[in-house]
Amino acid sequence: MRRVARSLFILAALAAAPSAFAHAFLDHADPRVGSTVDHAPRRATLWFTQQLEPAFSKLKVLDANGNEVDAKDGGVDAHDRTVMHATLPALAPGKYRVEWRVLSTDTHVTSGGFTFEVRR
Repeated sequence: MRRVARSLFILAALAAAPSAFAHAFLDHADPRVGSTVDHAPRRATLWFTQQLEPAFSKLKVLDANGNEVDAKDGGVDAHDRTVMHATLPALAPGKYRVEWRVLSTDTHVTSGGFTFEVRR
């Protein structure tokens, strides 16, 4: 009985494993998550673990008041569908929030956000 239960557990774990890795998660970003930068970046770039569907993936950068400050061009890179960019104006010193909502090519949606700070 114990052997049957263990086999069923292993089969269930193996069946669930592909779906656990099928989502596009943030791999890294520039500016880095939670960073403080000396100079305002000219764009925000995010790298994901899966290819994204451009028509359904959005990226924006907000100031401390929740106003969108990017050029409203946040989207998937035409040459690398695991990357998103948003062009930034000359940002004033302060805290900013990067937010995204992406649809991976396997139809799973993920979203999230992080902050960074500009010193000067």
